[in-house]
Amino acid sequence: MSRLLEIEGRRTYARAGVSIEAGEAAVRRFAPAAAAATRPEVLEGLGGFAGLFALPARYRDPVLVASADGVGTKLEVARLAGRFDTVGIDLVAMLVDDLVCVGAEPLFVLDYVAVGALDPARVAEVVAGVAEGCRRAGAALLGGETAEHGGVMKPDDLDLAGFAVGVVERDGRLGGHRVEVGDALVGLHSPNLRSNGFTLAREVLLAEPGALERPAYPGAGATLAEVLLEPSVIYAPGVLALRGSLGPALHAAAHVTGGGIVGNVARLLPEGRRAVVELSAFPTPEVFFEIQRRGPVDAPEMVRVFNCGLGMVLAVAATDADAAVAALGAAGYPASVVGEVVAGERGVSVR
Repeated sequence: MSRLLEIEGRRTYARAGVSIEAGEAAVRRFAPAAAAATRPEVLEGLGGFAGLFALPARYRDPVLVASADGVGTKLEVARLAGRFDTVGIDLVAMLVDDLVCVGAEPLFVLDYVAVGALDPARVAEVVAGVAEGCRRAGAALLGGETAEHGGVMKPDDLDLAGFAVGVVERDGRLGGHRVEVGDALVGLHSPNLRSNGFTLAREVLLAEPGALERPAYPGAGATLAEVLLEPSVIYAPGVLALRGSLGPALHAAAHVTGGGIVGNVARLLPEGRRAVVELSAFPTPEVFFEIQRRGPVDAPEMVRVFNCGLGMVLAVAATDADAAVAALGAAGYPASVVGEVVAGERGVSVR
């Protein structure tokens, strides 16, 4: 008999801050929703040591595309509001909408949930949101990890991160190498902050006690918590469908996340090209004006931090811009022509 079995002790993993039983209970709660977020290519998914996924056979010369991201301090709003049903959707949006910027079809997502003390119901709520996001994106939830960091994180703390893999034909990648002077910029509208800029938004909007329960702004029909926790639109299916209809006329895409309009639209440009974005060409949700008023935050900082109503910007051939707007709108993605690509120093002019 080994010496380990001869020793009697009272120390347990649970007393140290990690409950194996709570982890198993959480898995039982979220397993049905997670298993439903699948695709035919899944060979082995949840429950194993690793997920197995077969490449779709229709690709001639496939290139795998990967992304990693988190939800950021929007999670603090979720914690304060006691509502975690939407942040998983945000996570998937951040991941797959990065993939589609190079034209990749999202294949699968892996999530990582870290907590101070494991509450099975709360973790199940988070993972159910991830599964719903995968369903909207057409991706499989192939696996993930729930980690209880007892003694390191506070009992009520929660962090959420994820990883996604997609596929694109080698010769079909979108990007700056396709962008030309004269291209139109088509903006896909965003009804909310998505999952970015929340550190500034929280500082400005949550300074007073009880702010989350009050109307989001004067005349709002929803509380601030409801507006801030509205999930991100997942644009990937709409962009992929548009690519199917426009073909090579769709040149590049920029996901407007951290860095706002200015920092992200610049990423679709090659050297010698400049984007001109017209703020009046798309609707800016009132919550952004509330942040600006309450800050106060000046206009250059707003477009440097927030999406201000643009979740994604596409560079398309000018002759196909109206068709792109119509196709996106018909698919449930309101859009408008928001600017153009001109010759000049690489960067973004907002006016």
